[in-house]
Amino acid sequence: MLRSAAVIGVYTLLSRILGFVRDLLIAATLGAGPIADAFFVAFRLPNLFRRLFAEGAFNAAFAPLFAEALTKDGAPAAKRVAEDALAFAVLAALVFTGIVELLMPLLVMALAPGFLDNPEQFQRTVEMARITFPYLALMTLTALGGAVLNGVGRFWAAAAAPILLNLIAITAMLAFVDIGKTPGHTLAAAVAIAGVAQLLMIVIIAKRAGYDLHLRWPRLTPGVKRLGKLMGPGVLAAGATQINIVVGAQLASLLAAGAISHLYYADRVYQLPLGVIGVGLGVALLPKLSREAQSGDQKSANASLARAVELSLWLTLPAAAAAMAIPGTLVTALFERGAFTPADGVATAAALMAYAAGLPAFVLTKTLAPAFFARADTKTPARAAGASVVLNIVLGLSLMWSLGHVGLALATTLAAWMQVTWLGASLIRRGWWTLEAASALRTAKLIVAAGAMAAALIYGSGPVLQFAAGDMGRLSATLGLCIIAGLLYLILAHMLGAARLDAALKEFRGRS
Repeated sequence: MLRSAAVIGVYTLLSRILGFVRDLLIAATLGAGPIADAFFVAFRLPNLFRRLFAEGAFNAAFAPLFAEALTKDGAPAAKRVAEDALAFAVLAALVFTGIVELLMPLLVMALAPGFLDNPEQFQRTVEMARITFPYLALMTLTALGGAVLNGVGRFWAAAAAPILLNLIAITAMLAFVDIGKTPGHTLAAAVAIAGVAQLLMIVIIAKRAGYDLHLRWPRLTPGVKRLGKLMGPGVLAAGATQINIVVGAQLASLLAAGAISHLYYADRVYQLPLGVIGVGLGVALLPKLSREAQSGDQKSANASLARAVELSLWLTLPAAAAAMAIPGTLVTALFERGAFTPADGVATAAALMAYAAGLPAFVLTKTLAPAFFARADTKTPARAAGASVVLNIVLGLSLMWSLGHVGLALATTLAAWMQVTWLGASLIRRGWWTLEAASALRTAKLIVAAGAMAAALIYGSGPVLQFAAGDMGRLSATLGLCIIAGLLYLILAHMLGAARLDAALKEFRGRS
């Protein structure tokens, strides 16, 4: 599991680094103004549904069904399950995309109600959203192919596919930015093109792996019925964090111009560790837990989950501590250039600090949810997610008028902690997760190590950045500072006995 998570994490890290390059170019070109706000709403729309349906609910429902067929009946039966799911996915994606394209003004109205006061801004957003939305249909099919490959242990392909999105967006910004009606329209077209490229990549890799899926006429087979039944609550269960972020953007549209962009840029920073750690572990864990649950090996399933939780905290706590300790330094180094002003940096850093406080919860949600999905239980995570969304809305409406966009980020964080508490309590009550005193002690030691690292960052950031000249100098100095701080954290965790580096290396290499 650790090796699989590492493979996913490496490709995700590469994708996120390229994503930062993409966002640097967007920030320098669009800043945090009206066109940027319009594009981020248009981009968020297919991304929301992709994470809810394609990579979220569909993957959560499909993985245990595919694992069951593969474990009990072999590869041919698993391939039939995948082909039945493909027919269902193609039909659903085409119908849903067509309906949304027709109703796009209503969806933009729901996502950004504040834009109604500016007809030009509203129309611009609708145009961009209609260009980006076919990305959802393409990514639904890409997610199915990726889930099949994950189920047979080929994790790298699905993790590497998003690299194409960032490369195509970067190319659009560097070479074709003036071709579209606005730079935002150019970026929207790049998103749709990237969807085609990602699907082609997954199709080719799946074919080489022996899963050349053929498109059948949709049939309401027992497997498809089970898939649909599991997907219903899985939509909410797998996508609560994304729903909460979208709710924040909706409410931010009621605030001053730039609020949506400030939340977006802050979201991009904390999404790096969330994607590398949370998604990596969650994706690697789900097929493993599914196989163990299907074979009735409850002891191994419990041990796998416990190990995944420890790994999540070991890797997430230093990232959260760093983002809370030096948010301004991170945002300045990453984004403050061109149209992105120092005032934008201050506003984005404040949102980043609020999001960072919830980073362990965001990651743990990705780690704990597969324990339910592996047992074909999407209802319990859905209830927790539903409560999280309601709490986020209540807190967002309460805090936004006094704290602005920072209040919206804080509401998302508090809702995430409530959700992970619900999931953890449910797992413990069912006997699917056992909390041990030794594990709690190791976690406490990790918190101490992360706190010491944060203090070192606060103390060292000023002197280090004083000698950094220019944009690349600040970026290089910040990167070097974070690497040194990370090494300090690892050394402290090792000395305190919270995480033995030698044991981790042995586990990574597959040794006992």
